[in-house]
Amino acid sequence: MQHKVLAILQMGDPPLDIQQKLGVQSDWMIAALPDTPITVKVLYPASGDTLPEPNLLAGAILTGSTSMVTDREAWSEYTADWIRLAIDQQLPLLGICYGHQLMSHALGGVVDYHPAGREIGQLPIQLHDEAKADPLLADLPSTFMANLTHEQSVLQPPEQATVLASSEHDAHQILRYSPYALSLQFHPEFSNEVMSYFLSRREALFSTEGYDIPAMCAALEATPVARKILHDFVDLCAAATPATVNTAANAS
Repeated sequence: MQHKVLAILQMGDPPLDIQQKLGVQSDWMIAALPDTPITVKVLYPASGDTLPEPNLLAGAILTGSTSMVTDREAWSEYTADWIRLAIDQQLPLLGICYGHQLMSHALGGVVDYHPAGREIGQLPIQLHDEAKADPLLADLPSTFMANLTHEQSVLQPPEQATVLASSEHDAHQILRYSPYALSLQFHPEFSNEVMSYFLSRREALFSTEGYDIPAMCAALEATPVARKILHDFVDLCAAATPATVNTAANAS
């Protein structure tokens, strides 16, 4: 019997300097999931990969991107169509940053540039009361730190979505669309190294916007609560499929 796999949908490649320094989004995701008890396969819709029938997968994670949902790139709209199919087939989905916004867009929400500008840094996330009943959030503290970097946001969630968390800047940090589908504006997979580089690579620009980048980098700490959401999602996917052992070789 063929085991179902967990798909990581890489939403395009980051700029070359990021690739050379840190790798790509799927690398960070895999590094954040050591000893994951499920086979992982990375898919690249922006490079022309055909996305499989959702019922052939154990789950899917949609990564962040330096693209913008409002650009309506062909690969992104193709992925949005696939998201709707995956929701209909009750595939476990986790969207992160761009993936969060694309899931909302696919389901009828409004995504655009945030009127207050970018949100970047390691910042507090506040869970709403509704999160107390959510299977991935119920045992988390009401406030926790997470890594963020984005200019666009979900300005209006889909009608079916429940808002489960917010930040001072962004009212829609976590959205639940169905018992199987959740999305996060923040990056649970980011290490301090990744967050620090995202801050420092554009320090000149960010400084003109009032950010103290050296201080922000110096204050970075581990974000175990945010990371736990990612781990628990993957564990739920693994629990629904026969156990396999994940290695770096699986992620190709």
